[in-house]
Amino acid sequence: MSRLQNKTALITGGTSGIGLETARQFIAEGARVVVTGSSTASVEAARAELGGKATVIQADAGNAVGQKAVADSVREAFGTLDILFVNAGVAEFGPLEQWSEAAFDKSVDINVKGPFFLIQSLLPIFSKQAAIVLNTSINAHIGMPNSSVYSLTKGALLTLAKTLSGELIGRGIRVNAVSPGPIATPLYSKLGASEAQSKAMAEQIQAQIPVGRFGNPSEVAKTIVFLASDEAAYIVGSELIIDGGMSNL
Repeated sequence: MSRLQNKTALITGGTSGIGLETARQFIAEGARVVVTGSSTASVEAARAELGGKATVIQADAGNAVGQKAVADSVREAFGTLDILFVNAGVAEFGPLEQWSEAAFDKSVDINVKGPFFLIQSLLPIFSKQAAIVLNTSINAHIGMPNSSVYSLTKGALLTLAKTLSGELIGRGIRVNAVSPGPIATPLYSKLGASEAQSKAMAEQIQAQIPVGRFGNPSEVAKTIVFLASDEAAYIVGSELIIDGGMSNL
């Protein structure tokens, strides 16, 4: 298919998981793609995976000042931007009493502050029919223990999707959000738990999903392709929940 033919897209955190799968699907739909990643290893792996079909750059999603350099890279490569998928994020969990200010700031910087200033930096190069999709989470809706900081950052992103949709539609920019539930990505392997703890956590989570399984990145990526395409031209300020029914319990 070619729903994104001749469109330019930027995907933050696009070197693994949902971001990488979205890059694959954007490319398959005809888009020119720029992907960011935070580590040298992930950037090199994505370059090998995507070959010459995407521009892969290293960037710290939590560095507000550095977002202008990302915008400059996109402008130098393509001039304008039609699609932004804000996917880079960090998921750190813990009881309220164990949070430090530094850990709190890290999550807020990566999940909220960086994306805010990236969008600001990209404003001059967005096309007049652009689409922004923010990757939020069902954690913005459910009271999951130990997820207080993660949930508040995703709730902030969801609010940003709604407020910016009203603010930017006059510029021809649509803003929407996707809120995935449990998705089988490397995210869960980065939580610092042992193999046994990770397995127990996965089983506990899966028991709460009505469809009885984790989602896969391609199921989320397909929704993002839709929201980024002209098929979703009348969808503004909306949130699409992709969680196998988990948030309905």
